[in-house]
Amino acid sequence: MSRVAIFTPHVTTGAAVSSDALGMQKVLEAHGHDARLYAESWDLERARIWSVNEINGFLTTTDDILIYHHSIGWGPGLELLLNLQCRKVIKYHNITPGQFFANISPWHEEKCHDGRQQVRAIAAAHCDLYLADSDYNRQELLTAGVDPSQSFVVPPFHQIDELHDIEADLKTLDAYRDGQTVIVCVGRIAPHKGQLDLIEAFAAYHHDYNRESRLLLVGREQAAFESYSMQLRGRLKFFYLDDAVVFIGEVPDAALKACYLLGNAFVFAGEHEGFCLPLVEAMAMKVPIVAYEAAAIPETVGDAGILLDERDPYLMAESINSVVSEEAVNVALGMLGRNRYEQNFTHRHIENKFLQALGNLD
Repeated sequence: MSRVAIFTPHVTTGAAVSSDALGMQKVLEAHGHDARLYAESWDLERARIWSVNEINGFLTTTDDILIYHHSIGWGPGLELLLNLQCRKVIKYHNITPGQFFANISPWHEEKCHDGRQQVRAIAAAHCDLYLADSDYNRQELLTAGVDPSQSFVVPPFHQIDELHDIEADLKTLDAYRDGQTVIVCVGRIAPHKGQLDLIEAFAAYHHDYNRESRLLLVGREQAAFESYSMQLRGRLKFFYLDDAVVFIGEVPDAALKACYLLGNAFVFAGEHEGFCLPLVEAMAMKVPIVAYEAAAIPETVGDAGILLDERDPYLMAESINSVVSEEAVNVALGMLGRNRYEQNFTHRHIENKFLQALGNLD
């Protein structure tokens, strides 16, 4: 049995990095390891999380393992990574370029800039193993100087299997099951998630193709991005969409499932994603996808959705209409998505890839 410390700055609900860290812990414990999750801060009560200040007392031999989730600039984390005397594994989730947050959140702009700079230091540390959510992320590691023989793609752990098994929230279903076409997008409200472009594309669809349509934006809003949220609401007024776009906010899993069940299409206009877990959720729930090609999105979706290589709101609107109005297209994309999920992103598949990658430590 090995002692394994899984290490991330913050653990919270509804966050892909947190889900991945928790999933790793669960798998490692199931295979007999003493695996603990360490963080600087957390707001999750249902799991035991240890303070990062206690990590030195746990990792005491060179055979112990540290798994460091790199997702934002974190000086204390990097210092610990460099100084601990144990086997070291990096899980790279990619980091949004800081310019997306310029004039919106100076803190995020700085931390993302620092995080991307720290990739080079992490590569130069010659850790024992480098894992990446996607090949897109792996290529960034290789560019930073990581040895290809030490790097492997392992998609992030998630809770989609649990989402599939629970009952959908009836209140949410009743609120929006009124005969209107429902376009759904899941993801926190943030500049790189492309909600400004999404609203413009939905406006074209709503006004030119289908007045009986509604866009559900599911995801938390943060005080740090208040000015961006205000831009979005200003865009709604400009396009006369006040009654057609609903900010659902962050919701429990039962309500999230209801939103997916309501969705006639999942539409995503993000500009930078290292993986994009909501796309996998949509595929698992058989909701057909329309998205712009950007970063790792084509790799995640594969042939299970309509991907647009041009950021054109009218082209996206036309694609949404095709998916919604043509039943054969809708059903075919939904089935392709479910098949892609089952072949690439189930918990069992990710567990196997994770354990195979860790086998390279021996």
